[in-house]
Amino acid sequence: MFLIILGVLIIVIGFFLSRGESPAKRFSGIIRLAGIGLALIGAAFSMFKVIDAGQVGVKKLYGKVDDDVLYSGLNIINPLVDVTTFDIKTQNYTMSGQHNEDGKSTDDAIRILTSDGLEVTIDLSVLFSVRPDDAPKILKEIGPDYLDKIVRPIARTAIRDNAVSYEAISLYSIRRQEFQNKIFNVINESFAKRGLKLEQLLIRNVTLPESVRKTIESKINAEQDAQKMQFVLQKEKQEAERKRVEAQGIADYQRILSTGLTDRQLQYESILAQKAIALSPNTKIILMGNGKNPVILGGN
Repeated sequence: MFLIILGVLIIVIGFFLSRGESPAKRFSGIIRLAGIGLALIGAAFSMFKVIDAGQVGVKKLYGKVDDDVLYSGLNIINPLVDVTTFDIKTQNYTMSGQHNEDGKSTDDAIRILTSDGLEVTIDLSVLFSVRPDDAPKILKEIGPDYLDKIVRPIARTAIRDNAVSYEAISLYSIRRQEFQNKIFNVINESFAKRGLKLEQLLIRNVTLPESVRKTIESKINAEQDAQKMQFVLQKEKQEAERKRVEAQGIADYQRILSTGLTDRQLQYESILAQKAIALSPNTKIILMGNGKNPVILGGN
């Protein structure tokens, strides 16, 4: 386009020079030919437009948007049109509290009020893409700045409008996935009307008020202490049961001995033991008997 404009200007200059009386008049024809050539070269180059992969182009001529979409590759177009490109790959728009490289805070997290009147801070990531066939519609109705005009306000409004149905603790724990699915459907419907496709919605973090966090931590610590005490009591109970079984076994053993062994059986067992000693090759002296009539045995 620049070459075309420059060529036209050179042609105009050559035209005015041809009507004057200056010495440059005789060169006006050459100047006009150079301008025509430059304009033709610019037009030739402007007729070809390369669209990169993952993008589409939208043509606009004198403010009027063409509904035809230019897809990736080499396209032949009217050299006078202006082409606006749109990224159709998946885009990530995150709203969170973060810090820049210079250390300054850029807090864009979403602050909401829950049904129990508590303020909760949510970090959110929106994964979306531009629908290729709707790129002309976006250019006409929204413009290329659809992130700040559509993505951000719709996501924030959907979260605030739906958070009033949940308590803070529920959003933090048991109903977090339910809340995420609900706002996904709301945002997806709004995006579809404006030529955008919502691919995924990620609630990255839910920050509760300091007082609520301390209450939860105290509750968790109390539950852990209770579980620890339960474990100790269970262990003591098992140890007591072990000792009871052991004592019962000793008592049963003593009862069996006291009721099942007679004097004759004990005398017989004693004779067997003394016989085994007598047969041993070691030197020994054995006294046998009940003390009244002892029998003395000797051996090597």
